[in-house]
Amino acid sequence: MNNLLLEVNDVAVTFGGVRAVNGATLDVAVGSVTSVIGPNGAGKTTLFNLISGAIKPTSGRILFEGLEIQNLPPHKIAERGIIRTFQGAKVIKRLSVLENLMLGGQNNPGDNLIGFFSPRTRKAYEDQARDRAMELLQQIGIERFAQDYAGILSGGQRKLLDLARALMANPTMLLLDEPFAGVNPTLVEKLLEVLDALRTKHHLTFLLIEHDLETVMNISDRVIVMAEGRVIADGQPNSIYQNQAVVDAYLGTRKQSS
Repeated sequence: MNNLLLEVNDVAVTFGGVRAVNGATLDVAVGSVTSVIGPNGAGKTTLFNLISGAIKPTSGRILFEGLEIQNLPPHKIAERGIIRTFQGAKVIKRLSVLENLMLGGQNNPGDNLIGFFSPRTRKAYEDQARDRAMELLQQIGIERFAQDYAGILSGGQRKLLDLARALMANPTMLLLDEPFAGVNPTLVEKLLEVLDALRTKHHLTFLLIEHDLETVMNISDRVIVMAEGRVIADGQPNSIYQNQAVVDAYLGTRKQSS
């Protein structure tokens, strides 16, 4: 039985003659935590943009649940179950934390003409979305801020809110772009607990970009290493340290700069 959720096959994209991603091939198993690491400019965020539909590949195929998605617009890919977060958590500061979270809900009847003129339908949706949002806030541990302006949250708390808002879309797979960057150690531990609980209880699959190697090694089932737009290594966390190509392209670079 094929347990692959995502398959990226020989994908490339060119910007002005420069190949930001250059024939990348990788896959992600159902229910796994897979981390993508590599030096700056390796093509990691561009890879996320390709998977989420923000940009289209010059060549190659991307399959999700066995179906090609590389030519779909971002909202269609999101509807299929791939939701992403960004390096900088974005919140609407003058809305409450709860209201920010409710914006992540899907299939709002107010988004179409028929639903807009059906107050009862809209009210039922809003009640359901509010209940779901409060449940998620409790799960990630920031329910005490529900009625406060989102602008008062710390950087780490905004990352938690960003994660919860992504969960409002009921994803199958989450793409997390540097979820631990700029977060204090206490909140990193909280984020790790939340991710583990989501994986266990909701069978979510995670693909994440992260620079903190200690965190990567602790959380990941597999680690994919990129350099110059290519995948240069792919394996279990412990094997990455033993790969000379990785040492030369990434780990060695970090040692020299430290």
